[in-house]
Amino acid sequence: MTVRTDLLALTPRTLASLANKGLVKRAEKDLTAGSGPLVTVTADGTVRGHFPDGTETALPPGRSLDTTDCACAATGVCRHRIGLVLAYQRDTGAGADTGVDGDGDGMENAGQGDGSASGAEGTAAAVGAPTPVGTLTPASKPAPATSPAPALAQAPPNTPTVWSPAEFDDDALAAALGRPALVAARRTRDRGYVARLHRPTPDDPEPRVELPTCTVRFPVPHELGYALTDASAALRGEVVALAVWAFRAADEARTGQAHADAPPVTEVSVGGRTETTERADEALRTALALADDLLLEGVQQAGPVFAGSLARARESLTAASLHWPAGAVAELREQIDAYAARGTHYEAERFAVLLAELHARHRAAAHDPVGVLGTKEAPETPLRRVRLVALGCRIGGTAADRSAETYFAHAEAGIALVLRKRWDLTEGQSPTGHELSARRLLGSPLRSLATANVVSEHTSRAADRTVAISRGRIAATSVTPLGSAWRDLPGSLLIRDTAAHLRAAGERPPRLIRPRVAADSVRVVEVAAVESIGYDPAAQRLEAVVRDPASSEVLVSAAYNPLSPGGLDALAAALGAEDEGQGQGQGQGQVHCISGMLHRAHGRIVLDPLAVLTSQGVTVPDLAPGTGDTTLTTSTPRRSDPITAALTSALTALAQAAHQGLRHLTTPTRTHLTESTTTLQRTGLHTAAHLVRTLNTTLQNEGATAAVSAWVDAQIHLTTSLELHAEGAEETTRLPSTDAAQVAPG
Repeated sequence: MTVRTDLLALTPRTLASLANKGLVKRAEKDLTAGSGPLVTVTADGTVRGHFPDGTETALPPGRSLDTTDCACAATGVCRHRIGLVLAYQRDTGAGADTGVDGDGDGMENAGQGDGSASGAEGTAAAVGAPTPVGTLTPASKPAPATSPAPALAQAPPNTPTVWSPAEFDDDALAAALGRPALVAARRTRDRGYVARLHRPTPDDPEPRVELPTCTVRFPVPHELGYALTDASAALRGEVVALAVWAFRAADEARTGQAHADAPPVTEVSVGGRTETTERADEALRTALALADDLLLEGVQQAGPVFAGSLARARESLTAASLHWPAGAVAELREQIDAYAARGTHYEAERFAVLLAELHARHRAAAHDPVGVLGTKEAPETPLRRVRLVALGCRIGGTAADRSAETYFAHAEAGIALVLRKRWDLTEGQSPTGHELSARRLLGSPLRSLATANVVSEHTSRAADRTVAISRGRIAATSVTPLGSAWRDLPGSLLIRDTAAHLRAAGERPPRLIRPRVAADSVRVVEVAAVESIGYDPAAQRLEAVVRDPASSEVLVSAAYNPLSPGGLDALAAALGAEDEGQGQGQGQGQVHCISGMLHRAHGRIVLDPLAVLTSQGVTVPDLAPGTGDTTLTTSTPRRSDPITAALTSALTALAQAAHQGLRHLTTPTRTHLTESTTTLQRTGLHTAAHLVRTLNTTLQNEGATAAVSAWVDAQIHLTTSLELHAEGAEETTRLPSTDAAQVAPG
């Protein structure tokens, strides 16, 4: 008898992705109530079902569910197809020597042929519910003792099948996806794209690929027809081919590595021209020339004309498909506008980093033009019906506008996305985050949207993971309360062991040349305990120490936002309920989860919070009411290690030089640069000290124009050194006599 391992591997989650949860639940109920199909299996492996209502359904091998045959009038995957899969799984698993998992969720065991294909609602069918008439078929008879069990049933629980989608060659792609889809995919590959790979693990057994504008996963081992993506149906074939090629490129790169025990490749650049076009090169050089002019004259000299030049440079870079430099130029213009408006958004240190970023990307472009300069994918990709889980909101703006960034978890893709909204202000307007929370987006107040489940049939996703959602007359978008959705997120988004998660992230390029992807570090961290809360009045920062279920210490660190004056008070109240309760032996578990940007800084795990989920609901600090007049417990400022202090001081001096302009340096700034050289040398950062000393010497002997490249060299080196040291300060601080860039990981 032929065993259809592809049907046995279809979990309730996969079936819901192929159709929807409602159809899966209905099929489970029909099966439990005895209205399931009479199942037969033909010699060629075709699974046929005859339903009590007379409907005939057939599932031939080698075809996906949506292309199989069913006599009902429904288009696409219907309840009969799903019901036949569940019935076949139950019958095939009847003779297997495996029980039903006690948790009854059916999510893992469904793929192992143990009869628990349905979810919690369908578990009764596997543990003694009435058997539908006619289901005692050859497929459901107990297998002889000498017969080998299905491969999937033999696998130990929670052991993922070791395989790679790279096994599909182009002929298999053409047969499964069609020649037109392959031709379109080749055009994209010729332009080049970046992909991030996730290989099977016990907690996440499905290989998946994060493409610039969508995600593709392969839930059924060795079966291409069941590949799932959040891209629209018209683009499915193209993006599945791109995902397979990404795995192929990663496997080839792994084969070429010198050491057999080298870690698997997790991020690859596929295809693309080895050299930039003349148009792209000209656009990039124009942007670099503008950056150099800014560095020479300083932000104080940049007026509206210069801002217009930056806007045109960004348009040229975007037209040349250089999306990451275009993003840097756009942010550079925002910094200039913020300074002109005397806005709090302007930061001299950020201004200096952006100037260096453009040069860093230009220098590294020859090594990886696709990854460093930005993908050449289409700016946006339409998605099919998606369900997004809100993770909170961040308020920003200047004297002339306000902006809201609402973050969402896309559970099916395993990533976070961001929805951006901007409002222009009229004279006299100065709304706070709490006042903005009443403004409506997608038909709901912002405060509701930031704590909601959003299901939309009209969504598009950009390469930088920004998302656009519209409420059309045809395309429906619904906004419902969040509920317990955070706790149902996949392991890639809901983190229970932050230390392990950050270790698994592996080595990545420095931020100066990393893809400019929004929400890349946004995660939800489960909280086991809140240990302390304190406010640093000098830094205007609230910090709390929490622990995750794996006992890893996480520093929750939030800076004061003048546009949301009550934010820190609301955050302290949300976190403090549990902290106070612990002191009294009460309130355990009140803080369940915290969403935010998760990263390492100064050797510690740090979470910049967006929202807090407690037993009372979700608190979004940036949308909270209040004037910030609550008295907070003062904390002891954390001491900085010598390497961090030396690098930070030198970067501050470089930022001051960029802010004033190399042609307009004041005596205090020159003195700061000189003192920084001495401090770096004493700390053991000899390369950094040499670069800053070279800048000083060039300024004195050759003038400001000649010193531009020296400033860029110093800024790039010190920025990268501080980043690497912050990510591995526990190791680097043990070797103070060596340059941080050499001893830090990566």
